[in-house]
Amino acid sequence: MEKIHIHNLPPGFRLKKTLETEIGMVYFYENIVVFEAKEGIIMSYKTGFSILLKGLNYLGAKPWVYLSNRVHSYSIKPMDYKYLNKVPTLRAVGVVNYYELGHSNAELEAKFCKKPFQMFDNLTEAVVWGKGYL
Repeated sequence: MEKIHIHNLPPGFRLKKTLETEIGMVYFYENIVVFEAKEGIIMSYKTGFSILLKGLNYLGAKPWVYLSNRVHSYSIKPMDYKYLNKVPTLRAVGVVNYYELGHSNAELEAKFCKKPFQMFDNLTEAVVWGKGYL
């Protein structure tokens, strides 16, 4: 069982729900969704589809922002952004990197994402940015 991480976010960002999955933890802060993948997983449409469905079911028709808080090292298939691009309620995608290699990977991912896409060095900056798209 993975330890649930409590984020130190500014006032107004209240954790509403957590979802523990086989590939990571999902945190719902109203309409901002923070995902933290487990170390070494391969994130793809195939591995993430069930999480996306559960999240969309929880969020309903509300607009939302997806933030990938990359506290662990894992792989992602950037071509699978084509599926996220088709989610009409998704307004923007943010990636929080803590390692230099993560910045290079996120730059590649940005080329496949048609939604507003931004990289950050910490989660607080990312959630404040994300709120601007809601």
